[in-house]
Amino acid sequence: MELPSISPCVLPPDCDALRAEVREFLAQALADYPVAKRVRNWSGSDPAFSRQLGARGWIGMTWPKRYGGGERSLLERYVVLEELLAAGAPVGAHWVAERQSALLLMRMSPDLLAPEIVPRIVRGELCFCIGMSEPDSGSDLASIRTRAVRTDAGWVVNGRKVWTSRAHQAHYMIALVRTGDAGAQRHGGMSQLLIDMNTPGLTVRPIRNQLGEHDFNEVTFDDVLVPPHHLIGVEGDGWSQVSGELAFERSGPERYLSSTQLMMEMLEVADPGDARQAVALGRIAASYATLRQMSLGVSGMLARGENPALAAALVKDQGALVEQAMPDVAHDLYGGSAQPGSPLDTAMRYTTLAAPSFSLRGGTREILRGIIAKGLGLR
Repeated sequence: MELPSISPCVLPPDCDALRAEVREFLAQALADYPVAKRVRNWSGSDPAFSRQLGARGWIGMTWPKRYGGGERSLLERYVVLEELLAAGAPVGAHWVAERQSALLLMRMSPDLLAPEIVPRIVRGELCFCIGMSEPDSGSDLASIRTRAVRTDAGWVVNGRKVWTSRAHQAHYMIALVRTGDAGAQRHGGMSQLLIDMNTPGLTVRPIRNQLGEHDFNEVTFDDVLVPPHHLIGVEGDGWSQVSGELAFERSGPERYLSSTQLMMEMLEVADPGDARQAVALGRIAASYATLRQMSLGVSGMLARGENPALAAALVKDQGALVEQAMPDVAHDLYGGSAQPGSPLDTAMRYTTLAAPSFSLRGGTREILRGIIAKGLGLR
């Protein structure tokens, strides 16, 4: 049994200047941004803020200039992400598009879809959603039933997707659909389509989360016609393409920084002379440091062209454990002393209700640990 090798990754000195620039911008842009919004972290959305980031070249930083990108390093991008997440900036309007959708289009449709779509993502103009999960399927993507049939006019799609984040705001969906038989391995016969969310026959219905908020959706396809050139990559290769996408989705700093605002508020009111608080908060800080090195290591693997799927699953699994434990620590240390309506109380209340979802998005704990076990040769 051998754990994946993730080489230590050290940020180069020029990242310090970039970090200072981002912090200065955020201090001004979010000067009056309340804790009640900051706690939403990367799920908070503000299209105008996304356009500001695009204007500064902080979306698509690593991408080729032919698509409007900045051709900067993955580590520079990592610094920007860290600062945005630590500040609780409202990046949700462009997050999925930048994190994975544009990368897929540039890799699988570099001369057709990418030139049309990616420059608009760079400018912060487009919101994407991901159509993977389905009723009775959950994280078992091999069991999806939404089907696309090839016709002379294009692909005709019928079926349903659920738990689709931001589908009500998205301009496009990257949908995983069945275009053929599954085969003996269950993973065959799947393809990915780029679907315009304004296409006739496509219906979006809200799913309220445990906070009473509208983030998730059910998306129904009734004879939705998708142009033939909106097939992404090769027909039948959907599973391998999705596997690569999920590595990007599972390894970023958002996988352990979702509860950061609660940590910041706990530090703000911490008593320097309280040993119990020092131990509890110190353990969280140590976990952050470890997860940060793991996540940076994945960025290093991506920069070297290595496959980070197993390492990314580890980051996501362990990051969710730290995030979900944070509300319990907060209530244990401050539950009886947090003034109602205070920043600490606001962060505690929101994170307590939001934390259960942290081990669902990007793959459930059971699915992730199955991937890890398989990667270690245990199954």
